[in-house]
Amino acid sequence: MRTAYALPAATISFLASSAPAYADLKLCNRMSYVVEVAIGIDDKAATATRGWFRIDPAACRVVAQGTLTADRILLHARALGVYGSSPVPQSGNDTLCIAPDNFVIAAARQCRGGQTPAPFTQVNPTKTDDGHLVAYLAEGSEYDDEQARLAGIQRLLVIAGYDAAPIDGVDGPKTQGALAAFLKTRGLAAEVVQSPKFFATMIDAVQSPSTTGLTWCNDTPHKIMAAVGTDDGKTVISRGWYRIDPGKCLHPDVSGQPKQIFSFAEAVDGENRALKFRERPLNWGGTTQLCTRESKFEVNDQNDCGNRGLNPTGFTAVDMSSGGKTLRFAMP
Repeated sequence: MRTAYALPAATISFLASSAPAYADLKLCNRMSYVVEVAIGIDDKAATATRGWFRIDPAACRVVAQGTLTADRILLHARALGVYGSSPVPQSGNDTLCIAPDNFVIAAARQCRGGQTPAPFTQVNPTKTDDGHLVAYLAEGSEYDDEQARLAGIQRLLVIAGYDAAPIDGVDGPKTQGALAAFLKTRGLAAEVVQSPKFFATMIDAVQSPSTTGLTWCNDTPHKIMAAVGTDDGKTVISRGWYRIDPGKCLHPDVSGQPKQIFSFAEAVDGENRALKFRERPLNWGGTTQLCTRESKFEVNDQNDCGNRGLNPTGFTAVDMSSGGKTLRFAMP
């Protein structure tokens, strides 16, 4: 089973203070990721969940309208698949049911077919002057709205193959140069940057084939989890998992100038279990053995995988001599 939600060093917090719940509930995103959020409403003996609500960096969204009489409000957040393994840690104390696509689950403590358990975090939103109850999703960087938006743009520029690092929410010539190159390549006017749909435009670009770097494209009806390996001549590093939704493309974040790149991908079901087609695993790999594990990983020692609790996995070498390579995963 491949775990789509993994925990990096960065943290997420829900910034809020205690207030009675009696108005619309609004969530505001001060992270550098476009996220999808599910909410849990715990009311006496019944607990219901609902999702997904997509929220761009520096944007807010009402996720529950009307008078809220819930005993507790809980949240679960995930980043879009374009960011690879979810950079949003899931460390809540409540385990409730979610579904892969938009859902409403009335009895969310007992998962049924097509539903999976997920950790939810309790929040106590703040009442604002306009009558809303607001909770903020925040990173350890503690961005304000302006910084979160710029950091979100920087992050997607880097994924799309433009040099906008470091991702820090601080503007400068490097970020502006990368943004200008992105706009020129895509034939976009500078004014589009201020559009409410700019993050959707950037994500469409990231999920399209690129003439530079490695691109994975999923031409199957299944979700695909992928891993990448890089060899800089000294160390071979394997890293995964990246989620690629059906009909989408993704650029794994490969830094530096590796001498060789390797790829492995496999189709999974709604519970991230490897799929088979005609009794054979539905995957795309090769003969180069690199180490992987079930959840998010980054491994820089490829020796003796099995005895170290890792899985030896066959990767294929990718010919990057032309400067860019698109691997399309299709049904046999």
